Amino acid sequence: MTEFKSDLMRLLQERGHIYQTTDAQGLDALAQKQCIPAYIGFDCTGPSLHVGSLVQIMTLRRLQAAGHKPIVIMGGGTTKIGDPSDKSEARPMLDDATIQSNKRSILRIFERFLTFGDGPTDAIMIDNADWLDGLGYISFLRDAGRHFSINRMLTLDAVKQRLDREQSLSFLEFNYMILQAYDFLELYRREGCRLQCGGSEQWSNIVNGIDLARRMEGAELFGITSPLITTADGAKMGKTVNGAVWLHEDFLPTYDYWQFWRNSDDRDIGKFLRLFTELPTREIERLENLPGSQINEAKIALANAATAMARGIDAANAAAETARQTFADGASGGQLPSAEIDAGHIGIIDALLALDFVSSKKEARRLIGGGGAKVDGVMVSDENHAIAAQSDPVKISAGKKKHGLLKFPAR
Repeated sequence: MTEFKSDLMRLLQERGHIYQTTDAQGLDALAQKQCIPAYIGFDCTGPSLHVGSLVQIMTLRRLQAAGHKPIVIMGGGTTKIGDPSDKSEARPMLDDATIQSNKRSILRIFERFLTFGDGPTDAIMIDNADWLDGLGYISFLRDAGRHFSINRMLTLDAVKQRLDREQSLSFLEFNYMILQAYDFLELYRREGCRLQCGGSEQWSNIVNGIDLARRMEGAELFGITSPLITTADGAKMGKTVNGAVWLHEDFLPTYDYWQFWRNSDDRDIGKFLRLFTELPTREIERLENLPGSQINEAKIALANAATAMARGIDAANAAAETARQTFADGASGGQLPSAEIDAGHIGIIDALLALDFVSSKKEARRLIGGGGAKVDGVMVSDENHAIAAQSDPVKISAGKKKHGLLKFPAR
């Protein structure tokens, strides 16, 4: 392990954020001498990011904690094209109004993790449409395009993989890497930005930006990528059988977000505590080494800390209390997912579907046949079982970890 001298590089290394660096020693030396403006870009393809983006968000948080300036770049311009990196097909085209709405929604997420303002280390958010929308095509090609080799671009992973699979790669998408490189150059000119961070799939794009700024401005810029985060079973971080784990509370209830972290594999606990919380290293070492069932203490600590950052401490406490009531006391916690049933009764299969506990009737029947479906704590073995309307919510369980409430309106 490299022995860094700057607080920034030591912190990023200690918490598991470093996979590749363009010049680790040069960046370490710069971080000792000055506050470094550093950026990560996020396209506005939807109204929320999911936990797959959380490593990058936490990287910006670590930067700020170490006394440097985070720059959040919203891709109002590049979203109109779509990043081909790690993609098997082109993204759908979004109109300007949708992109702006998505950007406003995503800002709410970042305000939980970063301190924004006018101070030297306060975070700022910038839209790359500010410069990309006004580019003159011919002048841009003359100034920036001439520094890019088609031969080299064709060897980059994002391009090569699509071509090797004989999947279409539009000329529009092919331009994305040039525009992202230009972002780095423009941020250097406007904000004195010296560092770009990103996921490991962004390595080529980062290197392109560094090379373009060197050629056009004689600037010395730096890049860091973080590792691709997978769970112990090999799944990509942020993807579950029920879909993406959204950071925005409008798209995933806080209780479900808390439960995502609480259900982490034992083997992932140490890694996740380092990446996604600010618990001290000694406490993490204690938690990750708890024996047997005591590891649940570590999972709860992870869920509480991660949820508090993303949703606020009050929401995290409420989710933890709901879990305690549900699992420890056998009660029906107030934050459990719920479904309103506007009928005098509902079958167990439809109830499981209404709560999104299964994705099909076939899956529901399999769950019931395996003894995994319960109504108010009592196992249901008959797939035709009907649940009658009543004044109190009815607790439905799917396995040991999924619980929800059926609510019938007063009649």
